[in-house]
Amino acid sequence: MLIHEDQMIDMLADIHLAEAAFNNRRYRDTLVENSSSVDFYYSILEKYQVQDSVFEKSFVFYASQPRKFEKMYRQAMNKLNEMEQEYSGRKTEPQELELQKKRK
Repeated sequence: MLIHEDQMIDMLADIHLAEAAFNNRRYRDTLVENSSSVDFYYSILEKYQVQDSVFEKSFVFYASQPRKFEKMYRQAMNKLNEMEQEYSGRKTEPQELELQKKRK
């Protein structure tokens, strides 16, 4: 059994988010400091209700098809870029409202 391509793309994006969160907080948060990146990977597997053996098999399968895997990876990166833009937009929105109030 393999993970469907769309779900694999979502999982790849989440893996990058988890890695970034782990690396960002590793030395500032004792809870994270006492865990490992493996814990973050397992939380993703749990989120998608996928066994680690199924993920590994799927990853090897997709990675054995470089063009397809590159396309999937690009889609995962696009998802992350969209999330970043969405987050950045929300983050600056209150500041923009404040500027508008000051202009009036």
